[in-house]
Amino acid sequence: MKSYFKVALRNLAGVAFFVAISLNLLAQSNFAGNWALNETKSNFGNSQFRMAATSMVVTQDAKVLNVESTQPGRDGGEMKRSAKYNLDGSVSENPMFGDNMSKSTATWSADKTVLTIVTTMTFEMNGESRTMNSSQIWKLAEGGKVLLVENKRTNRDGAEMSTTAAYDKK
Repeated sequence: MKSYFKVALRNLAGVAFFVAISLNLLAQSNFAGNWALNETKSNFGNSQFRMAATSMVVTQDAKVLNVESTQPGRDGGEMKRSAKYNLDGSVSENPMFGDNMSKSTATWSADKTVLTIVTTMTFEMNGESRTMNSSQIWKLAEGGKVLLVENKRTNRDGAEMSTTAAYDKK
């Protein structure tokens, strides 16, 4: 009789472990989808330079967040950009303008519902080396129908600028 209870208890512990792992994986936000900028829900503050993409196609698996974004270009056309972010906390490198590369680190909040991407880019301008730091905070709202991306960066005077772009899921 004791061996029956040991087997039952071991099986119950295995099921409980599986359920706990499954719930943890389900709790992680999944930002995958086709997203369109909603300027009404966005907050660009007094910023003259709206760096927000007008649309994004996001794919995500356990290891990587891929972002294909489209935003207005300087000449009135469209500018497309691709970025990959490692979701394990390791550094990701992505091309920026010219030959410049950015280095980003993505980290999850404790409850895995918010993703923070911290980016550094060093480039040459007028013979000087400059570093630009920024962060993006990604979170879902309205039952996953809205993606909010809060952008924080410093301007050339050192003041912090903060904007929030809201995207509706298509």
